[in-house]
Amino acid sequence: MSSVHSSIRIIAKIENQEGVNNLSEILSVSDGIMVARGDMGVEIDFTEIPIIQKDIIAQCVAAGKPAITATQMLDSMMENPRPTRAEITDVANAIYDGTSAIMLSGETAAGKYPVEAVKTMNAIALRTESDINYAKRMRNAAGNRHLSIAAATAHAACTTAADVGADAIITVSQRGTTARLVSRFRPATQVIACLLDEHIQRHMALSWGVTPILMPIAGNTDELVEFAVDAAKAAGLVSQGDLVVVTAGVPVGVPGTTNMIRVHLVGGSLFTAVGIGSGKASGPLCVCHTPEEVDEKARPGCVLVVPFTTNDMLPAMRACAAIISEESGSNSHAATVGLTLVKPVIVGASGATRILTDGMLVSVDCAHGTVQRLPQ
Repeated sequence: MSSVHSSIRIIAKIENQEGVNNLSEILSVSDGIMVARGDMGVEIDFTEIPIIQKDIIAQCVAAGKPAITATQMLDSMMENPRPTRAEITDVANAIYDGTSAIMLSGETAAGKYPVEAVKTMNAIALRTESDINYAKRMRNAAGNRHLSIAAATAHAACTTAADVGADAIITVSQRGTTARLVSRFRPATQVIACLLDEHIQRHMALSWGVTPILMPIAGNTDELVEFAVDAAKAAGLVSQGDLVVVTAGVPVGVPGTTNMIRVHLVGGSLFTAVGIGSGKASGPLCVCHTPEEVDEKARPGCVLVVPFTTNDMLPAMRACAAIISEESGSNSHAATVGLTLVKPVIVGASGATRILTDGMLVSVDCAHGTVQRLPQ
């Protein structure tokens, strides 16, 4: 395909003993493997099929290439609206093994219940994936092998995302290589592949756990991060205040150079208002609406969020790390107390008690009047 400058991908269908015997060589020149169990069961002793299926999936995962498990997965739904328990287990086991895709064939092409078959397959996949120990799977995927710089960077992005509790891993690449490397380690965090080419976007649909989207061309690293995050936000995949791990290659525009990781807060700040002084502080948010609620909930070291402050709140104001008040004015009660106590205070934070969430770890920067989310 490369000799004729074609971008068409090749999925090799393994269905006989010759294909099994030459799996490594076939995998090295293919873009993915289909485990064609129906035809394979005709050519090969049926007792070998489960072993071969597991081996093919394992080799595909190690190579970072898609494995498609196909044929007779919900065969009884050709005639019946519900699958057998054995079929449900078969689909789930393929997912536990790490297959990238599960495929229906006759069930939707000629079956009586095509829509029900798709819904059933989807339900099994969602439930099974929610039960997987992704941390253990990621450790096993890394193993003790020496990794390339690109693969090591992808693995580091996965572990960083797990460590900081990121909402997404955003990969940026021209050919989708970075996303495939991240997918290889099967992280629990959603993977968003930001791409420049619509053809590559469609190719990436087969990669495990990857949601491919398009983004504009960036001229430098800062633009690359900004454009990628904006594209993910526009697609509804991340929201204001989400923490994401961005991985890409530097210099920008050079294929195969995955070597950069950045932890980024979507939208920068959770909140921007007027800071009193230039102090900084961090702590968990304590959102209160009345003086009585302040007495009940406020704890030492918290960031107190209130619609206004009064003298009744002074004990809590002394003990907290910072104060965010919806009441505006540099002469307001919160501002005056903050200056007296040398306490970071944000005033004029309209809607703060509605927008901010109890327990969220934040950083308050009075010099810039910002409230930023921190990793938990």
